[in-house]
Amino acid sequence: MVEHPGLDAKYGALADPVRRAILVALRAGEARITDLAAPFPMTFAGVSRHIGVLEKAGLVTREKRGREHWLHLTPGALDDAQEWMLDQTSFWARRQAHQAR
Repeated sequence: MVEHPGLDAKYGALADPVRRAILVALRAGEARITDLAAPFPMTFAGVSRHIGVLEKAGLVTREKRGREHWLHLTPGALDDAQEWMLDQTSFWARRQAHQAR
């Protein structure tokens, strides 16, 4: 089995709809964690755990300003995941074309 710890963490982080929603919200720019947590029907601690998964996967970075914590998307964080997906897509497209002959 080929292991890709970085990819595993990224795809694992992307597997949850709350974490994907946080990433989508951050496309508009940096945001306070309290603002990101507000729309979700869960405790702040629950959202904080999701943010921890995103941080561990390297998808977001946290900056502390006074008492507030701000999140930013990490530029290029999905490049290796995208490269892996493109490689797989290309392989399966070639395989499908070969079988169609």
